[in-house]
Amino acid sequence: MATVGSAGALWAKPPTKPQSTTTVATTTTSDQSAPPAHAKAYGRYCQNESKRHVPGEKGTPFSRCVTAMAKAAHGQSPAAACAGLSRKHVDGEPGTPFSRCVVAAAHLKRDQQARD
Repeated sequence: MATVGSAGALWAKPPTKPQSTTTVATTTTSDQSAPPAHAKAYGRYCQNESKRHVPGEKGTPFSRCVTAMAKAAHGQSPAAACAGLSRKHVDGEPGTPFSRCVVAAAHLKRDQQARD
């Protein structure tokens, strides 16, 4: 019966560390739904892009658009920021991925200037 007692000890919870008495002061804002000041919403300009991955391509059209928006927001021209996107027209879609990206980047620049 000694083995039952030792097996029971295996199931016992390990000792826990005592709780720390130090508290960290946190600051709260009155508007909990607002994102932090450093947050960016580049995806808002890319909502019309697909989030489905295409085999053989790096990332999704949406992620490539968001990357281009970040480049445009940090000083590149819309055309330079979108240079990596395809200029090939796809039947049934308005414009090309490049042209849609350039328009979105121009809207981003306009919105940035309006905030400043």
